[in-house]
Amino acid sequence: MKPKILISKCLGFENCRYNGAIVQFDLLDKMKDQIEFIPLCPEIEIGLGLPRESLRLIKVHDGIELVQPKSKKYLTDDMKKYSEEILKDISDIDGLILKGRSPSCGIKDVKVYSGMEKSPVIGKSMGLFAAEMEKHFPYLPIEEEGRLTNLIIREHFFTKLYAIFNFKKMAQSKSMKKLADYHAKNKYLYFAYNQTLKNKLGLIVANHEKLETNIVLDNYFKEMVKLFSNLPSKKNYINAYQHIFGYFSKFASKEEKVFILQLMEKYRNGKIDKSAIASILKGYSIKYNIEYLLGQTIFEPFPEELLSLNDSGKL
Repeated sequence: MKPKILISKCLGFENCRYNGAIVQFDLLDKMKDQIEFIPLCPEIEIGLGLPRESLRLIKVHDGIELVQPKSKKYLTDDMKKYSEEILKDISDIDGLILKGRSPSCGIKDVKVYSGMEKSPVIGKSMGLFAAEMEKHFPYLPIEEEGRLTNLIIREHFFTKLYAIFNFKKMAQSKSMKKLADYHAKNKYLYFAYNQTLKNKLGLIVANHEKLETNIVLDNYFKEMVKLFSNLPSKKNYINAYQHIFGYFSKFASKEEKVFILQLMEKYRNGKIDKSAIASILKGYSIKYNIEYLLGQTIFEPFPEELLSLNDSGKL
């Protein structure tokens, strides 16, 4: 089994942009062996041809409409109807990657105009199809291809994607023991994201109220996706790494302790990536054979085949 991602078809799959072009998406090559893709183009699916008139979002009264300015066609109802239809076939996806700034698929900074043609931009919004998907899947990782060139955003996307995918696989067993094991191996990853919600997840697993397993799993999933709703902070990651290093403090020399603290300070100041610290801590875990730490997902929250240090530097 692989995570399933709904992806805009123009991102390396088919020449289906409004002008008949295809978008180069370099990350696709790394992802194709690890992820199952569901490519689609909502604009093609609602009957627009190739090439086709450009689309735009316009403000109408208190709402936003999807239109083709040249022909003055309103396509909002068509796109919403298609969105409802496609949801019947893609209910079990784990994430979405959509074309940035598209009036149908963009998730951020899509221009909203005051009218059809020759009208000013008056705001920003989500593309209409993207908004319908987010409404239905508010808990899933959703990104556009341009933002995924940023290392921090990309790692967060994959981390959340695989946390959800692995949880869903585990939950099929309907086993409290497997939930407890899942929680234990994610302890430090959760710590690096949100310690308060980590503790709340621990209470859910403890199940002092003796709730049915299905209810516990549902409650756990809801809180887990909240935990991954925001990018993690460097401060939280450093705290998690410090707790992990505590396992080795009695073995480490004074020089080693200073070295680790210096690395953490370099990470705090943006001089190195956190993976440098994680590699050393995992090395200590291997050296001292601490099985509990070796199973921690903080060291590898997603397959290493997806790792890439290429980074645009833009958030």
